Amino acid sequence: MTSIITNTGALAALQTLRSVNQNMEQVQNRISSGLRVETAADNAAYWSIATTMRSDNQALSTVQDALGLGAATTDTAYTGLQSAIKVVDSIKSKLVAASQPGVDKTKIDKEVSELKKQLASIAESASFSGENWLYNTNSATAGTKNIVASFNRSADGAISLTTLNYDASGSIMIDTHSAGRGILTRDWSVSQTNGSGITTTAHYYLIPNGTAGSSATGAEIKIDANTTAKDLSGMLLAVEAMLQQLTDSASTLGAITTRIDMQEQFVSTLMDAIDKGVGRLVDADMNEESTRLKALQTQQQLAIQSLSIANTNAQNILQLFQQ
Repeated sequence: MTSIITNTGALAALQTLRSVNQNMEQVQNRISSGLRVETAADNAAYWSIATTMRSDNQALSTVQDALGLGAATTDTAYTGLQSAIKVVDSIKSKLVAASQPGVDKTKIDKEVSELKKQLASIAESASFSGENWLYNTNSATAGTKNIVASFNRSADGAISLTTLNYDASGSIMIDTHSAGRGILTRDWSVSQTNGSGITTTAHYYLIPNGTAGSSATGAEIKIDANTTAKDLSGMLLAVEAMLQQLTDSASTLGAITTRIDMQEQFVSTLMDAIDKGVGRLVDADMNEESTRLKALQTQQQLAIQSLSIANTNAQNILQLFQQ
């Protein structure tokens, strides 16, 4: 039936044109944003997952920064310990030299004194961003240092942080508040044997911490013309014990440094994997969207042409009445 009141063909063509235009708008949004799922309206489940994982990736980026800061602090302390080990080695050599008959012990002591100053300088300078794991000026112990290593999300959505822990009290070389907490300021107990074969226990420290009431009670490692072979032997044993402690601390820091490097690589790889996973969920396939856009442009032209033809039906009826 043909009607001049209701143009069924025009209504159908208009509906088709509206649908094509709506699809074109959607495709154009995907092409301009590069996203197939940009808002929750596009796909609520995928949008929720993508938003959560992007947030987690930002947290992992902060973790990466924290690992970098931790690595810098650890490297600084490790470098200080390496330098200190070399200086203590030199002091050890000086004590061996002082044990030789006929040497000028006073001159050797001057060299040892300068090496002590160098050790103090190394300990105090090994600081990064206010953190010093070799030199403690606080009344409390250095304690455990925590380095944020990872951001975790469990299956139930609960979040947590993983930390790398290092007990800095084991690497403190000089403690200005309590001599017993510093490797170089504490008393080291050694057994000395004199020329008669009698063994006695003595205590030696290398650097005085200068704080009254908490200083070491043993003898400072110093050499003069009256220093006996027995004393030199005890000093040598004490320095060797310090050297072993410094070496152990450096080994621990080296292991922590390796762990930080491995964790940095893992976090970087994990962030890339999360980015790829989110991309698979929400990114638009540009080849597909481009092809769809071409097809929709053709459909739009055909829909416009159909609407134009449908709108001419009323004019055709008018021509019948004119005849």
